[in-house]
Amino acid sequence: MSIDPDILAGHPTAERRVYTVSRLNLEAQGLLEGSFPLIWLEAELSNLSRPASGHLYFSLKDDRAQVTAAMFRNRNQMLRFTPRNGQQVLVRARITLYVPRGSFQLVVEHMEEAGEGRLRQQFEALKEKLRAEGLFESDRKRLLPALPRQIGVITSPSGAVIRDILHVLKRRCPQIPVLIYPAAVQGREAPGQLRAALALANARQECDVLILARGGGSLEDLWAFNDEQLARDVAASGIPVVSAVGHEVDTGLTDFAADVRAPTPSAAAELVGPDLSLFTDRLKVAQRRLARQVQRHLLQQAERLNALRRRLRHPRERLEQHAQQLDELDARLQRQIRHQLALAGQQVHQLSRRLQAQNPSALLARRQQQLTTLARRLVLPVPRQVKQAQRDLVQLGQRLHTASPLATLGRGYSISFVGDTALRSVATAQPGDRLRTRLADGEVESEVLAVHPGPDSP
Repeated sequence: MSIDPDILAGHPTAERRVYTVSRLNLEAQGLLEGSFPLIWLEAELSNLSRPASGHLYFSLKDDRAQVTAAMFRNRNQMLRFTPRNGQQVLVRARITLYVPRGSFQLVVEHMEEAGEGRLRQQFEALKEKLRAEGLFESDRKRLLPALPRQIGVITSPSGAVIRDILHVLKRRCPQIPVLIYPAAVQGREAPGQLRAALALANARQECDVLILARGGGSLEDLWAFNDEQLARDVAASGIPVVSAVGHEVDTGLTDFAADVRAPTPSAAAELVGPDLSLFTDRLKVAQRRLARQVQRHLLQQAERLNALRRRLRHPRERLEQHAQQLDELDARLQRQIRHQLALAGQQVHQLSRRLQAQNPSALLARRQQQLTTLARRLVLPVPRQVKQAQRDLVQLGQRLHTASPLATLGRGYSISFVGDTALRSVATAQPGDRLRTRLADGEVESEVLAVHPGPDSP
């Protein structure tokens, strides 16, 4: 009976972690790329291959080891030299693993000749130092003047650079003068001369903007523009500085320290030199607009003047008009006064009549006449009224006597009282009660011997 070696090793088959080759290579690639940043490497080129794709494949080696590398077309198109086998180079690369073959390799981002490597390292260190000091901060950079009165150029007075700059400025703004501050742009004396020219321009204050320029070249050729003190002077300049050093791929410390970096000297001239033809066109448009506005304003003022002229009248006419208005107002006042006096007269007349009507002598005479009339009316009918009243009194007395209880008693009836209460029912009398009986001619007192209720008694 055979025993599974995995079980003897303490790893049951169910717990195996089985990799594919692709997965293994992918994880190894992730570990390599995550563990190493971009690195600088100095080595010798060998096994250089240039396929039709435009990529470069080669080995980098020293006296004891080598590593394969690739530099893709989008990167090697920026090379400023032609790589060859046996050449010492300085590369900036990232470490990776080529998954299909499982081979360890470098992907090169930048390559330069080894002689420039030390300068490149020095450049990077100096750039980082000035950046840490805030020399390259964007908030300290100034805007370029839109329409400079004079443009200054710090460069070599001979060569293609100054000709290109002057050609562009002449085409765009021939009316703006250009002042050249000559200085060497290459060699040991170049940094000092460039600094002196910059200081002279700031001392004279003749220009509104400065162009610091030179043509393309190797890192060593451009090294004057990586001078630390020159970069500090550019950053401290009281006049805005445009740095245009080399071609578009070239960079110097002055590019970072300047207010604006131009990819080429011609581009710098384009930036600082306004296209005056555009200004001329804008000026013409502004002139036409101003002429229309002035014409419109003049027409408005003319209309206003005509209106004022129509309103303007001779003082005599205005006096005559005011005199006429005064006469009209006087006539209206007279009419109003007469009307008010007439109303007052009517009110006085009405009050006089009311006062006469309320005269005491006239009122007394009327009251005396009314009294006489009433006296005559009172004397005549009194006897007749008295007789009628006497007849009415006799009749009422007769009617009252007929309805009187005494008349009833006169007809033979009587009224019995128990105490002060009239006896209305046998139920209210008890044997032994004393009765008082009222007759027409007097009263009789008696005693109740017995009570005999009738058939209708309750």
